[in-house]
Amino acid sequence: QVQLVESGGGLVQPGGSLRLSCAASGSISTFYVMGWYRQAPGKQRELAASIRSGIINYADAVKGRFTISGDNANNTVYLQMNSLKPEDTAVYYCHVRTYSDTSRPYWGQGTQVTVSS
Repeated sequence: QVQLVESGGGLVQPGGSLRLSCAASGSISTFYVMGWYRQAPGKQRELAASIRSGIINYADAVKGRFTISGDNANNTVYLQMNSLKPEDTAVYYCHVRTYSDTSRPYWGQGTQVTVSS
């Protein structure tokens, strides 16, 4: 079992920055994939950024603005979000799969990000 707790969401003006954190109950070195998804009102959940076996992937909509990283010492996954736009408004979810069972996804509870003036 892996438990994930997100934090760092909030209200920010367009052009601002936020850093999301995802604290994991286990070592992130055991994660086959870790990433951030987001879901805007009335839309499907979509991938924002992920690290899979060391390979980083970003959605086109966030490339150049978002940075995903992992901190092994603190078992935490981060998403640094810069130059935020109103269309980035969504609930952001942390997601991981472990090497021991790559077919089972784990999700956090989500954190709201609102970009508005």
